[in-house]
Amino acid sequence: QVQLVESGGDLVHPGGSLRLSCAAKGFFFRFAITRWYRQAPGKERELVASIFRNGRTDVSTSVKGRFTISRDNNRNTVDLQMDSLKPEDTAVYFCNTGNDGEYWGQGTQVTVSS
Repeated sequence: QVQLVESGGDLVHPGGSLRLSCAAKGFFFRFAITRWYRQAPGKERELVASIFRNGRTDVSTSVKGRFTISRDNNRNTVDLQMDSLKPEDTAVYFCNTGNDGEYWGQGTQVTVSS
């Protein structure tokens, strides 16, 4: 059984930083595309960042230059480094992976507020 567990969400002031981590049991991230999504209240789920099997990364325009996705194959984790956070980054952040993107974590809350 595959299990994804996100961690690292917190309350942070605008301009601050957070590092989210997604750990997997029963699946190896290096064999699939892994993505971070977020969902703010009343809004649709939004793709934030992706890391491909070959290590190539991609981030959405809204977070480009501020967020970085990375993968640690030894620890089997995928992290999302978030810098220069803005109030509009407030959302629940989800990790997603799988051969067909079928695995989701439970989400971790990020709140950016003064």
